[in-house]
Formats: sequence, C-alpha cells, structure tokens
Amino acid sequence: MRIAKVLPAIALSAVTVLWLRMAAAGPESGPDLPAPAAGETVVILHGLGRSERSMNKLADALARRGYEVHNLGYASTKAPPESLLEDLDERIRRCCMAATRLHFVGHSLGGILARAWIARHRPPNMGRLVMLAPPNQGSLLADRFHDRWPVSSIMGPALEALGTEALSLPKTLPPPDYPVGIIAGTGTINPLGTLLIPGEDDGIISICATQLEGAADFLIVDDSHALIMRSREVVENTAAFLATGRFLHAQPDAVPDCPPRPPEAPADDVPPGEESG
Repeated sequence: MRIAKVLPAIALSAVTVLWLRMAAAGPESGPDLPAPAAGETVVILHGLGRSERSMNKLADALARRGYEVHNLGYASTKAPPESLLEDLDERIRRCCMAATRLHFVGHSLGGILARAWIARHRPPNMGRLVMLAPPNQGSLLADRFHDRWPVSSIMGPALEALGTEALSLPKTLPPPDYPVGIIAGTGTINPLGTLLIPGEDDGIISICATQLEGAADFLIVDDSHALIMRSREVVENTAAFLATGRFLHAQPDAVPDCPPRPPEAPADDVPPGEESG
C-alpha cells in the first residue's frame, strides 16, 4: 500500500525534472561563428528508439545558421544495423552527395551508424562528425538487456549490436580519419541505469564508453542521455564544432580514469567495407 502511495510522487518528480531540463534548453541566439559555405550540408541521425522529432531543435538551429539540413528518421527498433545502413546509404546518396561539404551529427546509435556509413562510403566532400552520447566502446546496458524481455522486444535487433564484445558494431569500426567531436552527459534521470553503470554516466552510457581514439575534441555536459540533444549548450557546441572543428572551450575536457579496454576485434574479423563514393 505504501508503495502505491509513493509511486505517483516519484512519477511526478521525474516529470518535473524532465520539464525543468527542457525549459532550460529554451531558445538561444548562439555564439558568433563562421557562416557555412553555400551547399554545406548536415545529415542528422537520431538514437535507438527515438525519431527524427527528437532532433528537431538541433536541426532547426543548424538550418538557421545556413546549413542545408537533412534530419533523417529510420526504423531503429525494427531492423539490424546492416539493414539500417543500406536504407540510410540510399537516402544519403539521394540527398547529399552533391553537397560542397557533408557533415554528420548523431545521437547514440545515430553516431555509430554515421561512423559505419563513413567507413564504408566515405565521401570526397567529407566534413565533420559530432557524436552525442555515443557508445563508441559499446554499452554495458546493451550487454545486460539485449536478450531480456521486454527490452529486447521494444529495442529490437540493433541493441545487441551495441554491446561491448570485440565483434560488436562500435568495436569493429576503424578510427576516424576526419574530425570527430564527442559530447558526453552526466545529468542522469535514469537511476536504474546509473546503478548498473560504473563511473560517471548519463543514465544509459558511461563517459568512458563514449571515448574514441583519434577524436578531435571532447566535451562533458550536465545533461541526460534522453535530452542531451535539446540542451542549449549542446546545440551551441555542435554548431561550433561543425564550423571550426572545436567546441566552445579552451581545451578538451579531462577524461576520467577508465578501466582497461578489452582487445579490439582482429582485422580479419572486421566486415569488409565498400568503396567510397
């Protein structure tokens, strides 16, 4: 009986936290940045279990700065990454290969798919990539829940591919040879996820899991995994990295001590990529 009485208060508190964070991510004028060149294009990819609507605030902000923006929705919970990449490849080729410069912004799974697409089809007009809360080292929660109902049913086959084992999708991608900026969050609103993840985290992904060899810049913000893309600070820093290759700070944020990473997949086990173009 006591639990039944407490649950509404817990739910109200969670809704209040969400509302306050969304209110804090209100309209912004933004920093003074170089304007994009004519035809400079940004492809935006949302995360697992989300839709393109989750990225609308960021897409609108970049469009106001003069970028041609393609905020692509995809069936993140309905198909494995290989099928998602085939669909995205067709759409990116249709919309964006004639861009003067082609940038990407991805949230969580969207950032991993962007890296995978670039690894296979790197365009000659490749620009920069901003990754928001990406599981570059795999997700411990994916390891734990990918085969457990109802999570497996809700999140679909892509979740298993985001694990921490050596042959997971993030672990088989090559280091980038283009500028990558990573934004990681620490403002969790998911106490269960935080309980299961060692170190600082955003409720879904630890700061350590976002790390990527060869990244150009790294920023830590006080935002949750679910709402990081709506943060004013994140929107402004995303625009800054696309324009300049750096976030709005003097130097990359310090990375906390992280446990040793397991060995990467042997080169022979990495699925072969296709030719660029």
